[in-house]
Amino acid sequence: MADTLKDVPEFFETELGESIASRNDALGTFRELGPPDLCHIIKCHSKPGIKEIGSYHYVSGVDASSSATLAAYLNSLTYSMDETQSWFSKSNTWRIRSGIYCCFNAFSRVDVRVEVKIPGGVECYYVDIRGERHEANATIWQETYLSAALRAILYSDDSYYRLAGYRKIDPITNVIEEQRFLEAVETLFWKGWQLGSNPEIQTATVVHNHLTSGVMKYFGDSFRYGPAIELYEKLVKDPEVGSLLAQSFIGQNEEVRAVKVLHDNLIRAPMSYSLLHVQVDFLRSKGEYDMALKLAKFAVNTTPSEFLTWAKLTEVYIDLADYKNALLTLNSCPMFTYSERDMHRMPAPSKTHLPIKSDILNSGIMEEDASGRENEADPNLSRLPAPALHGTFAKAYSLLTRLTSKIGWDDLLKCRSQVFVMEEEYRMQKAKEESQRSNEPEPEKRESTEENTDELNDQMETVNLEGNDESIAIKHTPLNRPDQVAEDKSKDAGDSTEKSPPHPRDGVNFSFSNKRLCERWLDNLFMVLYEDLRIYTFWRTEAAHYRAQNMPYRKTGTEWELLGDLALRLWHEREAREAYEECLDHKFSAKAWMKLLEIYVHESNVQRALLAAVKLTVYHERWYHEIVYPSEIARHLNVIIRKEGLSKIQNMLTSMNLPRSVQQLMIRYFEFAERFKVEGYEF
Repeated sequence: MADTLKDVPEFFETELGESIASRNDALGTFRELGPPDLCHIIKCHSKPGIKEIGSYHYVSGVDASSSATLAAYLNSLTYSMDETQSWFSKSNTWRIRSGIYCCFNAFSRVDVRVEVKIPGGVECYYVDIRGERHEANATIWQETYLSAALRAILYSDDSYYRLAGYRKIDPITNVIEEQRFLEAVETLFWKGWQLGSNPEIQTATVVHNHLTSGVMKYFGDSFRYGPAIELYEKLVKDPEVGSLLAQSFIGQNEEVRAVKVLHDNLIRAPMSYSLLHVQVDFLRSKGEYDMALKLAKFAVNTTPSEFLTWAKLTEVYIDLADYKNALLTLNSCPMFTYSERDMHRMPAPSKTHLPIKSDILNSGIMEEDASGRENEADPNLSRLPAPALHGTFAKAYSLLTRLTSKIGWDDLLKCRSQVFVMEEEYRMQKAKEESQRSNEPEPEKRESTEENTDELNDQMETVNLEGNDESIAIKHTPLNRPDQVAEDKSKDAGDSTEKSPPHPRDGVNFSFSNKRLCERWLDNLFMVLYEDLRIYTFWRTEAAHYRAQNMPYRKTGTEWELLGDLALRLWHEREAREAYEECLDHKFSAKAWMKLLEIYVHESNVQRALLAAVKLTVYHERWYHEIVYPSEIARHLNVIIRKEGLSKIQNMLTSMNLPRSVQQLMIRYFEFAERFKVEGYEF
């Protein structure tokens, strides 16, 4: 008899209980929402003398409102034991003796655990960061329930949180559970800032945190803002909450009420950048860029320490085609160190069990990831530095590429040289000043009082920005390499002997008073952009040459996928679609299908979008992503349902003649739309 579960992933421990010990050690390192729930089970053999074995898997979406619901999940695993029968025995020789379910409470920073002995009793407690046990009360359980629900919502398709053996289940399956979720949010709303926020936000607030992000994602992905409006109307005693209420009204197409909410709450809190940003986005959607500019500037003045305010002002300048000011504003953005998602390292498992459900295996739809040559890629593509950017650096790079898509690389370099002091200019001016000083008595040397550390430089350590042409095989691209900008030498660690560059405030006759020094991180991003554009230009030139010669243009599947990513980064959607489709001709790629699903929905290509949704649903089911909503697939299907109507989409799915098991998987999305009355479900 096998010692594994049928349809549930498992990692087998080398030493019994080592995964729980590892989680105990890591409890003090969790800073935000915490890691996914951990389910640990111990199995024993019916014959005495055989060593017990321990295994675990990650899971999210399980109802963590009480010890009974978590115990029920552990108990359900007893029915998943592999029941393979031998010739001489029908009995299951392995059985689950006990299990522990661990769920992190992100509000109180404790790990709630339910321990089940089979047969036997249930013990529940929580462990603090010191490893001490305490009895869980009603408040702890409510916080744990909401923490688990938010993790299930926000981690459902987080590209930075992909784990092997991570089982994802629907956190909310009906209207009653949704109401309970809203009640918990209302009770704990004012504690939401304790959960942390997105990496672009320096300081979490009552409206910028993981709790509000989870609520807005949950209702926003299905365009059902009604329940969110009811929630925020109860909490609008704080004018900051008015920004969330106004966003919900705009999402519900009640713009007049949204404007009234903004008006009333801006009178109460005129310095709130969250309220100002909702108004800025609303004005941009109406094409009123000049009015949006005034508000975006005011938001920067009120909150100059936040990246979001400067990024929003940069976007408005790009809308207005004021590219010089856009570049100067981008240069002023405060950048923050990117913090990795909460996760604890586990000891290497002795064995890994990742079973495939029989229905999926026999459907004929599932495609395995390619192996061999199709996974190979040109180092020039695989080593591009842009994918390594995260947090504020990724957002800033997106703004820089958007600006480039508007004016082109050459004009961007002109703008850069007009607003920033270039290295050659700096040297010439420095030489001129030195010659002037040599004819005058030497002034008294001033001591530097500023000690600047370049933390931002550490963010780019993993990125090769040297630009050495020796490592690049592709040559002769008609792309000008960016000239070196002048650096602030005082920021270079260990280089204290060098003099600081002249500055207008130094009392030196400096002719560049109308120019700025380019920040090191932005100069690095220019080099990242140069690498992206160089490879992209070579690709398009080479492809055009092969077409002109009527010759096939060959790349591996992985190379096509990387080229699709590159084209999307540079805002070339049509070229990205071509590359992703070429990729799928060579190998299966869930990433390519997901990007194509988004593109097909944007193009209103319903048939192709449904095909992409089917492929992705089967792939997710194979990797234990049983969650229907919220997910990227559900969000895109909801967009189609709003446009085309539910009946039409259901009929198109039926016409695809899918295997029954696959069709049942797809029907779940439509059942969700009917159950929660997503816009378009009636026609």
